[in-house]
Amino acid sequence: MSRTDVVVIGGGQAGLAAGYHLRRLGLDFVVLDTQPTPGGAWQHAWDSLHLFSPAAYSSLPGRLMPPQAGETYPDAAHVVAYLTEYEQRYELPVHRPVRVTGVHRDGEFLRVESDSGTWRARAVVSATGTWSRPFIPAIPGRVDFRGGQFHTVEYTSPAAFAGKRVIVVGGGNSGAQVAADLAHDTALTWVTLREPRYLADDIDGRALFDHATARRKALDEGRTDTGGVASLGDIVAVPPVRVARDAGLLKAQPMFDRITPTGVAWSDGTTADADAIIWCTGFRPALSHLAPLGLRGPGGRIPAHGTQALGEPRLHLLGYGDWTGPASATLIGVGRPAREAARSIAAFLAAGTG
Repeated sequence: MSRTDVVVIGGGQAGLAAGYHLRRLGLDFVVLDTQPTPGGAWQHAWDSLHLFSPAAYSSLPGRLMPPQAGETYPDAAHVVAYLTEYEQRYELPVHRPVRVTGVHRDGEFLRVESDSGTWRARAVVSATGTWSRPFIPAIPGRVDFRGGQFHTVEYTSPAAFAGKRVIVVGGGNSGAQVAADLAHDTALTWVTLREPRYLADDIDGRALFDHATARRKALDEGRTDTGGVASLGDIVAVPPVRVARDAGLLKAQPMFDRITPTGVAWSDGTTADADAIIWCTGFRPALSHLAPLGLRGPGGRIPAHGTQALGEPRLHLLGYGDWTGPASATLIGVGRPAREAARSIAAFLAAGTG
């Protein structure tokens, strides 16, 4: 059994940002990553995925992402290379592949159990993200569909679907991007819960981060809620989405009511046959390793103040979305809550209460 000040669970962008700030504060820590190689969830993204922002506005703390030749918005492979270099540059102590099975209270320590050993830590940062917990809604008839069903995590490129009838479900960024990817070579039906809301074409990740930050500042100061990023729209109009939209290829249909063995059906009797359904319906936080702590609240989330769990002050949650910091699930957004978490942990340990 090993002992350390801090165990960071997850070696993607949030875990690396935490490691950067923990190192700057001189704390002893390890990062446990379930992936066999660096890059986090980015190494599993579909082939055409690009960032919403230029490289300089998609950087982790301390190191600007270099631009990608010929690309305004870097692709996923460029992000993987950047995260790999970042990890090496700061000599972050990442152990992989390590799958954490549970975090337990153990007196003055938190005991982190894994398939590669056990660590006792005075504090834990959970930064496991959401990619490993894809969500598919419970739609009547889903188990009866005779075609293929895929989630965003399983989608790679339109090649496997060329010439087929494909239904893409989801009105967010992933749904729009996958639909745009498939719009040219498939018989596409794009289904959304509500009419797609595109952000203005000149808005990218820079503006979204600034808007999320302004909202958090307003809330902290007791001012009126600006509504956050969601008030601007649901879909960033990245170039491939704009091209497909402007060509009239992205015409969304309302959500269907049930799935049939050969496709989907609406309550008015309309049907659509399909060879495949791709669910771009989001994710849930990957928090099963924290179940022994008994902290889950309504909606499956762990109540927190900032990044610190209310029911266990030695635990910090990082990178799961706005509930753990404004835009904290983004490359540029995770830096600030990572810094706050590291500082909070350092103060906690210095006080001798951990």
